[in-house]
Amino acid sequence: MTVNSASAAKKPVAIVGAGPIGLMTALGLIRYGVPVVVFEEDDALSLDTKAGTILTRTLEVLDRYDALADVLTAAVRIDEIGELDRVTGKSTGSVLTGALVEDTRFPFVINIPQHELEPVLSARLEELAPGTVRMQHRLDSFEQKPDGVVLHLDGPDGPVDFEASRLLACDGGRSRVREQLGIRVEGKTLEQRYMLIDLKVDLDVANPRQYPYLAYFGDPQEWMILVRQPHCWRFLYPLAPGADEPGTEELVAKARRFIGDVSELEVLGTNIYPVHQRVADSWRNGRVFLMGDAAHLITPMWALGLNTGALDASNLPWRLAWVERGWAEESLLDGYETEQSPVAVLGSGQMAEAARAVMDRRSNATEGMGAGGWGDAFTRTLLGVSLDVDGTGDWSMVRQGSVPLPVRPGDRVPDLPVVTPRGPKPLHRLAADSFHALHFTDARRHPKLPLAAPDGLRHVVVSRWDAPHDSGLRDHAWFDPGDRIRRRFGLEQDTVVLLRPDGHVAAMVPWREDVAATIDGLYLDLVGRPVVSAAPEQDLAEGARS
Repeated sequence: MTVNSASAAKKPVAIVGAGPIGLMTALGLIRYGVPVVVFEEDDALSLDTKAGTILTRTLEVLDRYDALADVLTAAVRIDEIGELDRVTGKSTGSVLTGALVEDTRFPFVINIPQHELEPVLSARLEELAPGTVRMQHRLDSFEQKPDGVVLHLDGPDGPVDFEASRLLACDGGRSRVREQLGIRVEGKTLEQRYMLIDLKVDLDVANPRQYPYLAYFGDPQEWMILVRQPHCWRFLYPLAPGADEPGTEELVAKARRFIGDVSELEVLGTNIYPVHQRVADSWRNGRVFLMGDAAHLITPMWALGLNTGALDASNLPWRLAWVERGWAEESLLDGYETEQSPVAVLGSGQMAEAARAVMDRRSNATEGMGAGGWGDAFTRTLLGVSLDVDGTGDWSMVRQGSVPLPVRPGDRVPDLPVVTPRGPKPLHRLAADSFHALHFTDARRHPKLPLAAPDGLRHVVVSRWDAPHDSGLRDHAWFDPGDRIRRRFGLEQDTVVLLRPDGHVAAMVPWREDVAATIDGLYLDLVGRPVVSAAPEQDLAEGARS
């Protein structure tokens, strides 16, 4: 038997499951300096034909974790999500992601099949932290200790006992971890199933079609989804309850009925999967957390399966990092389930069901559709997810309207460029390593900032007036030419925005001379640490002039 005997201070986080969510979460932990090991029971990553569309918010998460470049290289980028009537082939309204250019550096979605995405993520993880992924390690059981979790695994060379600081279950809808914890799963599995087919067919040159590269064809009899993958076309349509699995000839005939006569057509792969809307009634037990399909099994519609799991991978790693660094108490970890559970249960789950109703023509629109170009695009790309950051139950996934709305607590902030003393940088990148108190006020008036802030928090002035060199603010100010960021945030008066590392707004407070102490108190309360006497504020120009 092999035993991992890492010291308590250096115990890594253990992730069970090397699917997309497990790999993304590991990349996030590495980004924040938290040691991690990923255990996968199979001897190779998945080869199944699975999820194929990555939405904008997931692209932002991958970028924050330094893992996006190779994913984009391997994918097809798309700025139109088509909605069409299957019988007539006419558009019923497209979602144009170009409406998001003032919100994100990635105003598009991408198509990449899961079996091509996983190797890209795994390779990047190997570059950043060699040996993180350990194949052929099947979890048999685990036990929680006061200072960690002991995993009992069946490895390629026999039994392995592994000591971890925490256990993250990314082991899918049939999670062994969830089963051992005795956590119930509530919801339903529909009688209808989905048939997924990858086809080799030329719809670009030999048999040109005008379909968007991601297109939803609604029909009360038999809807269809058409996806242009990097090396093939993917079709998805519903199977009637009790229907047998179609043979190759039937699938070819079905495809021709969908797309018309074509010169050549070859079936590359198929997959049938049930339609679930099932959620675990608890996502945490001590040092063990459920993530992705282990926590919420939502069959993809509008790409809400994998991309909902990516929101988990965005929310939990920074919290674990703050606790591991000693910057926060364990209570900070409670926010993971508080914020993500309603998004999965009442957000993605209900939105997926509403989308099925639209595809079946049982409904003309969903809450997130038909509200205008910007609102449609913001909702469908998951940029509209607003989290319950204060535990009041105020959250949403839908934004309506044809023009961008002001930022509010819980929202993900627009990722616009801000000019630091060394040049322009995207806001999300600047904010990724710390909480930031963004003081939107006039830098010319030398606003007072604290001499010292609590660990994990930084104060900066954001102003269309650049901080002069004798102001003392030069290293504590970001230049906002034309008030571009302030205007996009919708701030009519001087305000402090407390921004989290994941790009979501924790709080917004009107600016005043002594506001820094209020912000420090809000931050310390959020991370569960006692509020101490505020550090003295200082006109930093005094030091610059002396």
